[in-house]
Amino acid sequence: MAEEPRPIIIKRVKRIEAAHAGGAWKVAYADFVTAMMAFFLLMWLLGSTTEEQRQGLAEYFAPSVGLPTTTTTGGDGVFGGSSIFSTDRLIHEGIVPPHPAAGEYEGTEDGFADIEDMLLGGSGDAVEADPLLRHIRTRVTDEGLIIEIFDIEDSPLFDGESIRPNLVLNRLVALIGRVLGHTTNAVAVTGHVGSVSGETDAWQLSSGRSHFVREGLVEAGLAPERIARVTGKADRDPVMAEPSHPRNRRIEITLLRRFPAMDEPHIQSRSRPHAGGGHPDISRAEDDR
Repeated sequence: MAEEPRPIIIKRVKRIEAAHAGGAWKVAYADFVTAMMAFFLLMWLLGSTTEEQRQGLAEYFAPSVGLPTTTTTGGDGVFGGSSIFSTDRLIHEGIVPPHPAAGEYEGTEDGFADIEDMLLGGSGDAVEADPLLRHIRTRVTDEGLIIEIFDIEDSPLFDGESIRPNLVLNRLVALIGRVLGHTTNAVAVTGHVGSVSGETDAWQLSSGRSHFVREGLVEAGLAPERIARVTGKADRDPVMAEPSHPRNRRIEITLLRRFPAMDEPHIQSRSRPHAGGGHPDISRAEDDR
């Protein structure tokens, strides 16, 4: 009897692969590497920059809300719209008082007080919060409002005994120039220095520094014709008894008062003809006669 053909059996094995791990770890690793790069960059900046440069970087990333800034509306910043640090936004939030139009301050005591508030942020807390404002003192005198900017320990306005400015001075002059742009009063600039070496002429140094500040104020928007005088007093007017004290190295920017013009007295000439004709003395003599 013939054998029947055996059936051919094909066994197919279905392989089940493990689930894919996904790419979430790549995102986490990228975040970690970015954070480490930022950390090492921060450490490098702290070790290779000066105090003035660090203050400038801090001001760039966290500007002081107490400082007047240029008003911008629409399209400000990368994403458009109004900046959170623009003057319009700060006024709306009540952080900064509204700025009056140019010419509204006419050198009165109230006007000077408003200028001081605009300059110093409106409170003593702003002076403590912003290292830049530690260089500024204001006072009102018979001449006007004196804005005094001066050296402090480890933060000079100029580089040594020269007229080369440091970053802090450039920022101070720009700030003061913007604030003074809200007035129309004349401005005077006076330079002072402390003790200097024998090779340095204190008169030329103080005068050169005051002229540099004048140029900075003009670049910040102050009209050149408003500059009434620019002088240098060398070391002849110190505020501290010790000649080398940093407080003696200063620049005074004075917003001058406006005094009403005095009317010239009406003087009648003795040679003016008398109403009746002839010299008045002769006419009076003839009447007595």
